Amino acid sequence: MKALVAVKRVIDYNVKVRVKADNSGVDLSNTKMSINPFDEIAVEEAVRLKEAGVIDEIIVASIGPKESQEQIRAALALGADRGILVVTDAKPYPLQIAKILKNIAESESTDIILLGKQAIDDDNNQTGQMLAALMGIGQGTFASEVKVEGDKVNVTREIDGGLQTVALDLPAVITTDLRLNEPRYAKLPNIMKAKKKQLDEKTPADFGVDMASKQEIIKVVPPAERKAGIKVGSVDELVDKLRNEAKVI
Repeated sequence: MKALVAVKRVIDYNVKVRVKADNSGVDLSNTKMSINPFDEIAVEEAVRLKEAGVIDEIIVASIGPKESQEQIRAALALGADRGILVVTDAKPYPLQIAKILKNIAESESTDIILLGKQAIDDDNNQTGQMLAALMGIGQGTFASEVKVEGDKVNVTREIDGGLQTVALDLPAVITTDLRLNEPRYAKLPNIMKAKKKQLDEKTPADFGVDMASKQEIIKVVPPAERKAGIKVGSVDELVDKLRNEAKVI
């Protein structure tokens, strides 16, 4: 059984995002980049399934600039077997990513496709759903538990009302949520081994995907600064301020 895991290169979640002076986008100069945290959870889940004897091979794929090989190598150090980097300098949008992943999944005959529920840079939460629709297969989104049983996978989903478990025929698409697992840290020997693991480079043209954007970013602005809070001396004072100043009660 094969697993395909998609990872995205994003600004590290510990870094404060800076907007360019001309408001044309986010300033990436001298900025630490990492695997999208939700994708890192997907890598960890694939590795755990391999350690349990469920999966035989883990393929990691990324679509983005050549520097994205750093994130693929990081996933290889965590336990993935080989990587595929689809090199493009154009900003990839969810539908374009889904089309490329569909081609990779079908050419590799993968049984489980894992990816984060969303990326922390654009928060689209669309790629997994689009991929499942394009492939005509089942999807288990916002997964907090994954159990493979024969040719089926049971996915426990986090929903507004609690938890929902869906049974999917394989192959299937699974998008991972925060509570699915806690990713491990890569050990130094594994980091060294990852440098020698297979990493193939492709282009969107190899999969017949046009990367021309149908969207235009007009302006990027940072969020407004929040006003400092104040301390109140009593409940009565709090209620008075909420009623007369904030006007929320």
